[in-house]
Amino acid sequence: MTEAPNPAQMLPDPTAGLEGVVAATTRLSDVDGQNGVLILRGRKIEDLAGVVSFEDAVMHLWQDFGFTDAASMARAFGDARMTAFDVVPLLEGASSSLDVYERMQLGLAALVLNKDLPAPIAISGALPVFLAASHRIATGLKPIAPDAGLTTAVDLLRMLVGDIQPSGYSDALDRYLVTILDHGLNASTFTARVIGSTQADMKQAILGAMGALSGPLHGGAPGPVLDMIDAIGQPENAAAWITDALDRKERLMGFGHRIYRTRDPRADVLKAGLQLLGSENPKVQLAENIENEALAALKRAKPDRPLDTNVEFYTAVLLDAIGIDRSLFTPLFATGRTPGWCAHVLEQQQTGKLIRPASQYVGPKPD
Repeated sequence: MTEAPNPAQMLPDPTAGLEGVVAATTRLSDVDGQNGVLILRGRKIEDLAGVVSFEDAVMHLWQDFGFTDAASMARAFGDARMTAFDVVPLLEGASSSLDVYERMQLGLAALVLNKDLPAPIAISGALPVFLAASHRIATGLKPIAPDAGLTTAVDLLRMLVGDIQPSGYSDALDRYLVTILDHGLNASTFTARVIGSTQADMKQAILGAMGALSGPLHGGAPGPVLDMIDAIGQPENAAAWITDALDRKERLMGFGHRIYRTRDPRADVLKAGLQLLGSENPKVQLAENIENEALAALKRAKPDRPLDTNVEFYTAVLLDAIGIDRSLFTPLFATGRTPGWCAHVLEQQQTGKLIRPASQYVGPKPD
């Protein structure tokens, strides 16, 4: 008889949170942390973000699942937004204790999926509506109905503020949404794949992924980047403020990444988007000064540990520059990542395999 494998021998380190353990094969994204490269289905992120629309990027990611027409996808996303708006009265009547993210989860839970729209499109199209409506409800404003003829980025900004925003703003938001479309097997994506592997429906998998993203150890910290920038205030304060923070062993928000051992490629994509918005915004100029001072200080303080700019730094500056409130950063991240989560669920379900890892028992033995 073949002896059953010892679970302790199946994992390099059971206490390491599965780090380094291959749990899936995928054609969707590859994160090369050593060289600072992010590939989405065969194309580098810098060849997509700022080059193609969010809808085109989603089509590129989804093409193995039968989605190949970008124009029809844009129309389908518009139809999905219109369908999702039927749920908004429920959000308006919900408890005022719910924050924007929780209200979005409520909207998704109440969304009725039908054969008229594939589930990935229905769900991905719904999240921008739930985000904008939830924010307006939280600020005492009436939700604004979507316009199915607009792109996701243009309509999301319009639903947030009430009118069409400058094209540079929607282009910047489009660029951001593409940069966060997919990024390997992180905690929320793995959660989506695990739920999808049970053959649960797509909505349950995305709700699970949203739950994982809500944890403080996942999703990054772009909001605190703005808090740091505000605290520094002026370029001439940057060097001293950063030195003091490092002396206190505090983390500089927006620098360093668990995966990347060099510069996060998404940071440069977003920085380029900021430059297209113009140089008049003083916070943008301040951020660039802070980045230079922080990188120099980190190199001096930790010469043996590569700590470079990550996506959170210029996410915060870019979204702030186009008027996105910092309280919406996580909800907006979920909105942009949802098509990636959907792709991983579809890919996992194609295998027909249930994800069922082993655990190592370290509890007491019976007498």
